[in-house]
Amino acid sequence: MSNNEDGVKMVRYAADQIETLCPQVINAALILAARPNSKVAQENMEAYRQAWEIQVRILTEAVDDITTIDDFLAVSENHILEDVNKCVLALQEGDALDLRNTAGAIQGRSARVCNVVEAEMDNYEPCIYTKRVLEAVKVLREQVMSKFAQRVDVAVDALSSNSPKDVDENDFIDASRLVYDGVREIRRAVLMNRDEEDLDPEDIEDEQYTLETRSKSSAHTGDQTIDEYPEISGITTAREAMRKMNEEDKQKIMQQVELFRREKLTFDSEVAKWDDTGNDIIYLAKHMCMIMMEMTDFTRGRGPLKTTMDVINAAKKISEAGTKLDKLTREIADQCPESSTKKDLLAYLQRIALYCHQIQITSKVKADVQNISGELIVSGLDSATSLIQAAKNLMNAVVYTVKYSYVASTKYTRQGTVSSPIVVWKMKAPEKKPLVRPEKPEEVRAKVRRASQKKTQNPVHALSEFQSPTDAV
Repeated sequence: MSNNEDGVKMVRYAADQIETLCPQVINAALILAARPNSKVAQENMEAYRQAWEIQVRILTEAVDDITTIDDFLAVSENHILEDVNKCVLALQEGDALDLRNTAGAIQGRSARVCNVVEAEMDNYEPCIYTKRVLEAVKVLREQVMSKFAQRVDVAVDALSSNSPKDVDENDFIDASRLVYDGVREIRRAVLMNRDEEDLDPEDIEDEQYTLETRSKSSAHTGDQTIDEYPEISGITTAREAMRKMNEEDKQKIMQQVELFRREKLTFDSEVAKWDDTGNDIIYLAKHMCMIMMEMTDFTRGRGPLKTTMDVINAAKKISEAGTKLDKLTREIADQCPESSTKKDLLAYLQRIALYCHQIQITSKVKADVQNISGELIVSGLDSATSLIQAAKNLMNAVVYTVKYSYVASTKYTRQGTVSSPIVVWKMKAPEKKPLVRPEKPEEVRAKVRRASQKKTQNPVHALSEFQSPTDAV
């Protein structure tokens, strides 16, 4: 899996060391079990325990060096799914010991996933992306794992008692499944920062989001998804309907999405450079941008918005943020003297109100799905393209509103008695990056070669290279 030859050698060496140490640790444990009161046996066991932990730590670090976080999360997710199935099987067979051991493996893997992902997020400047990832980690660590541990204790106690009690198997399965879903949500959140070409097709097509890890912009009330197409089998939500559109319509949607992405690049260069601390204009602009990205993802059958009601609620959130942005920006305009900047600023505020209204209208149009001779026909191209175009136009208006707000705030003498600025314009600090860039295994192409050894030169030869004063004459 890795082209990093030196890293692979280190992993194999560490694994060999553990394999050599393993029987010695077992023997030390057997001796201690036979002589539990022997101080020598206790010290011997302690020495081997420390040696074992050191070697395991070395192996872990060696594996981490040749593994990307994407691969680590994918492998961990698969292992946890296997362990969850083993747990359920042990419960059904009434094997308390196997249940306890497998549950311990799940808890250990989950804790390591949380620790590794948190360490990875330290390499990024705090932003919406890191916030989502850390929220997913918090849900797994503080909510899911505590519930899972309680269910394991109850099940083990019931199976280990002299008179075995009945265990609520469905309740235990639900708690186990939540662990797997929690790890999966962390992986999904981490992958949200990747480009499409860097993702597996499965990760692109099969994006599932839980209510806990959705952004507040798109979360809606209700624990269960409403079936929007009860007459159609195989489709329950509008997002699924978008995935079933024909290829020609999908291509047309992608063309509109590409135009939206170009506008997003302009947004990143003009707006994302500002620190939103003490600047509600930047905060609201970024918030609106995030929701608009979710809405465009919805038109491709992706993202956290599942139902038409989700899209409608997201449109309401955009409208609310637009109203707040309008109020705040008009205060800046009131302090700015009459000028072309003030006129342009007020004009773009009118555009924001217009495009917010357009988004609210287009968000209410649900894709029509028909089953004709067993073939699903989805017609939602016009509503999807209208939604993307309105989002693109709104983002453009937000960009210019931010630009003219900055000019009006900083380039003109304020009118009236107000001396302090309404918002603080401060450039965002550059993202934190590791001192040494993490090496991706696929980027390692050439073999690592040793530097050519420096030959030791005989002192007589070294002296002979210099001419004496008499030789120079």
